Amino acid sequence: MKVLWLCNVMLPVIAREYGVEASNKEGWLSGLLDVTMENQKENKIQLAVAYPAPPELFGQGEAIIRKEMKIRDVSLTGYGFHEDVVHPDQYDPRIEEDLRRITEEFQPDVIHCFGTEYPHTLALCRSFPQKEIILVTIQGLCAVYADAYDADLPERVIKRVTFRDFLKKDSIPEQREKYARRGEMEKESISLAGNVGGRTPWDRYYAGKWNPNARYFVMRETLRRNFYEGRWDAQQCQPYSIFLSQGDYPIKGLHYMLKAMPKILGRRPEARVYVAGNGITAYGTLKEKLKISSYGKYLRELIKENHLEDKVFFLGKLSADEMKERYLKSSLFVCPSSIENSPNSLGEAMLLGMPCVTADVGGIPGIFEGGEDGVIYRGHRPLQDDFYKAVTDAPLSGKGENAATNPGRGENALEQISDALAEAVLEIWENQEKTSGYCENARAHALRNHDRMENYRQTISVYEQIAGGKAEDHGVSE
Repeated sequence: MKVLWLCNVMLPVIAREYGVEASNKEGWLSGLLDVTMENQKENKIQLAVAYPAPPELFGQGEAIIRKEMKIRDVSLTGYGFHEDVVHPDQYDPRIEEDLRRITEEFQPDVIHCFGTEYPHTLALCRSFPQKEIILVTIQGLCAVYADAYDADLPERVIKRVTFRDFLKKDSIPEQREKYARRGEMEKESISLAGNVGGRTPWDRYYAGKWNPNARYFVMRETLRRNFYEGRWDAQQCQPYSIFLSQGDYPIKGLHYMLKAMPKILGRRPEARVYVAGNGITAYGTLKEKLKISSYGKYLRELIKENHLEDKVFFLGKLSADEMKERYLKSSLFVCPSSIENSPNSLGEAMLLGMPCVTADVGGIPGIFEGGEDGVIYRGHRPLQDDFYKAVTDAPLSGKGENAATNPGRGENALEQISDALAEAVLEIWENQEKTSGYCENARAHALRNHDRMENYRQTISVYEQIAGGKAEDHGVSE
């Protein structure tokens, strides 16, 4: 069976073949690649991977670059194509011809598009005639994310335009509009694909809304290999330290965390916050002042206003091993996002068996049970999210602990959500016996959700059904 993967990034194993810097994004793809290649004698899959490649790898006039590799003594074909990944809201029809050339050369039995966030998925869905062998798996949903983008920010922050925002045409409303444009492409991609894969009731709802004729498959993700080894130990971590996997744009909700800190510090003055990922608050040099965004400036204002200068630390980009080390050093993982599907960072924290607090948004209740796996609190509610409208009065998953009334939007919502977050954090720290149970439950849940071999077998089963024309609707497992 010949399977073509269409990925948003060049996988690290391929980047190493070219001698270029590997992306840390979508690391779970490497996990799936590993187990697929390890079992190639059994699955008989001939795999090719297509991806946006750095411009410097192309020769003069080259449209695509093809590379044959050996991974674990198994052949892998890489196809690089041109795409402006810096501007994913802009559709370039020339990609259709590049992907047409790739599919005509490789002649796949199944095409698996990982994610709907970039134009190349739409280009493939438009250009490839056999829609019944196209499988699009949902990662996030830009169309829904757009309405959550300003995430209870004060109006003055939303309207403010810094020098950087003006120069890059990248103010908060413009960022939100870019998500909306990507969302329109996303809807069309899903409407064209014959098969859709997802992993939460939330993404299944939207898959069904945008393409009721597509076959939906439950396809859970395999996380990065190093997170399956080792366990969090309360005796080995830094007491009262909070870890966030990123916070460089509003959806990730760092502003809720900073607003929650005064209440947390009032009862736990030793509390500290560590944030991985791109740092956007630097303001020490003229260049940094010119490069700061309105959101970055707002985060700085919250840090100063709440006297957090020596209590919040930005760690920069971390490798998989560095991320794991930071999880294990921290006493608590927090996901304060305004919208998510099933964040792999939360899965990684659960897999390591560490205490977790998360907002009850998007697909998160599909992978995290409040009152069992940790503490879940009522988060942001996008006005245009139909899924929320259908469950407006539903309790939080699990026991419904820490549920607040629907906080609405704006300044009042920001205060209410941040207060709920603070209470959730303090509950974890102030009830160690219950927290110990949460850790055991979270790890067991994540081991089921992210079981490498089970997820691999499910993926191969889906491929076989699509290639054989026997695909059936597989509902979301309870």
